[in-house]
Amino acid sequence: MTAVDADHVKCVVWDLDGTLWDDIAVESPTDEPPVPRPEMLAAIDALAARGVLSSIASRSAPAVLDRLAAGLPEVRERFLAPQVSWQDKSESLRRIAENLGIAVDALVLVDDSPYERAEVEALLPAVRTLAPEDVPALLAAFEGREVTPESRARVDRYRTEEARRAEGERFRGSREEFLSWCAMRLTVGAAAPEEIPRALELAARTHRLNSSGLTPGRLRELAASEGHELYTARMTDRFGAYGIIGAALVDRTGTGTSTSTGTGTGPSTSTGTGPSTAPATWSVPLLALSCRVAGRGAAAAFLFWLMERARRAGAEEFRVTLRPTDANLEMRILLRQAGLRRMDDTEGATADSAVLGRPLHGDLPQPPPYLHVSDREDAQA
Repeated sequence: MTAVDADHVKCVVWDLDGTLWDDIAVESPTDEPPVPRPEMLAAIDALAARGVLSSIASRSAPAVLDRLAAGLPEVRERFLAPQVSWQDKSESLRRIAENLGIAVDALVLVDDSPYERAEVEALLPAVRTLAPEDVPALLAAFEGREVTPESRARVDRYRTEEARRAEGERFRGSREEFLSWCAMRLTVGAAAPEEIPRALELAARTHRLNSSGLTPGRLRELAASEGHELYTARMTDRFGAYGIIGAALVDRTGTGTSTSTGTGTGPSTSTGTGPSTAPATWSVPLLALSCRVAGRGAAAAFLFWLMERARRAGAEEFRVTLRPTDANLEMRILLRQAGLRRMDDTEGATADSAVLGRPLHGDLPQPPPYLHVSDREDAQA
């Protein structure tokens, strides 16, 4: 097998018959599920300790999953969004990714059947497929990597997410009414030293809501340099805490005279009498959020908080570095909706990236009304 890129793996999907256990469940003479292989359960637990989810994709009778829940509940609870049916494995993987809110290419399939692996490789070429004997090499790919508190808690938080989704399906009312009922709160502030590893993890592992794909090494380097500041966002709701779900690097070294007209509530424009005492521009080389909060307004609220913070600090222009990818369409739409447009002749742009910007005078966009946003310092007061 070729090496697995551990930074991109968010969920390992396990086949049942011949993979998780030796027998064929539907051929069992009793209602008891087959006994799982101890080494497979150990692998699932080792991955969970590093923040990697596990799910099931099995071409079998749906009742097998019920038998697993009834006979081995401690095994069943290890798996999120399981798919047990007679549908193709590729379709099962699509549904797992959709239910978990992650990209299909963040999945790895472990299956003993060469046919099933080939079917997935043909229809979902971005998904890595492994045979059971490849599992030790899969685990080795994660050795030596820093594990953040958010990583260790990720499986439990996805279980909480399943409870949120189930409650949303039962809720009688509009989507916005449900989100309001959830009582979501976003707190944002300068990153504490112990939060930096999680920020680096978001830079490496998030793709759907990632503006530039800045590498963790480069992020660490810039965050420690003069004129740069790293911000993190945390979110909670009535179901519990999401942990650190967002990170943004701000470059406050921009100086010079702004071309903004200064006609709104922001600071007035310099008119040739010398540079402003405050940076004229706040630039964001990286804005990254966990895909777990996609569709809940958190990305927009974090972005709008940064824009307002920049204006309060005296900046007259706000910029974000964008590297378009197949995965980050949602981020690109958000930046456009926030009024950011491509700028020509700007530093920071490369062959595969652009700098988007907008003036900070006048009305700035506001977060959705169902999401309460506050400065972390105010929330702790």
